Amino acid sequence: METSRDDFIIAIRSAFLQKGAAQRFSLLVLIIISVILLSLDFYKAKPLNIFRSISKDIIYRGSFIISLPFKSLDRGFITIKNHFSFYNEYENLKNELYILKAQQLNKESEIEFLRMQNRELKLVIAEDLQRNENNVIAKVILDKQSPFLKSIVLNKGTKSNLKKGMAVLHKKNMVGRIVEVNYLSSRVLLINDLNSKIPVKIQPSGENAIMSGEGNNLASLDFLPKLSTIEEENIVFTSGSDGVFDDGISIGKITEIEEKFYVKFFSDLNQINFATVINNKKEDN
Repeated sequence: METSRDDFIIAIRSAFLQKGAAQRFSLLVLIIISVILLSLDFYKAKPLNIFRSISKDIIYRGSFIISLPFKSLDRGFITIKNHFSFYNEYENLKNELYILKAQQLNKESEIEFLRMQNRELKLVIAEDLQRNENNVIAKVILDKQSPFLKSIVLNKGTKSNLKKGMAVLHKKNMVGRIVEVNYLSSRVLLINDLNSKIPVKIQPSGENAIMSGEGNNLASLDFLPKLSTIEEENIVFTSGSDGVFDDGISIGKITEIEEKFYVKFFSDLNQINFATVINNKKEDN
């Protein structure tokens, strides 16, 4: 009798834990059946034992069936939770891979930049050896270009015997002159600066003119002869008539825009990493 009572109590507790209208109805049915069985438990008749056994099966199976939807929901929630967990892990791995690829690209870009600088430095050194052993090779440490100022700063100064007025070359081409000298640095006024004016000679005609910076990648020509014979693709050199620069330093070539002649520089003034300072001119005060 005690065993039967315990079994009914377990079944009732299982049904009571379920929620919803259907579950409450099941609980009511189970309670009624349990009360009937407990009342009849005083009698030991065999038919009652059979009825009691069948009733227990019904109660147990009913409780199991009632719990199935909730078990399915639990498994569904667990599946969804695992799915989001896997998705988050996938996103994290994808982000890490993106960062690694970006870092790799940055390293490759840095390596290529260093290789480019190395090639440029080798060219500058080779050209410098052909010119004058007193020339100074310097590295550009600051680019101070703006719409109104076109200059660069070199990592050499009076310690390397640099002086104001010295010509600055890039790959054999004139790019500017030193206008400020410190002990370990110098500032170079580039030939495209609005304040830059250099006496030049155009070949093959041999005509002289004054080249003035325009603030971009071109320079204008002033004081050309009225009957000038210059043409596009003519080469422009320093004339040396000012006593500051050597003559014959290449600068650029002639280009015609709207019936006016300009000088297009051989060197890209925005891409100077190393420069050669011609150390053979007197100081320009």
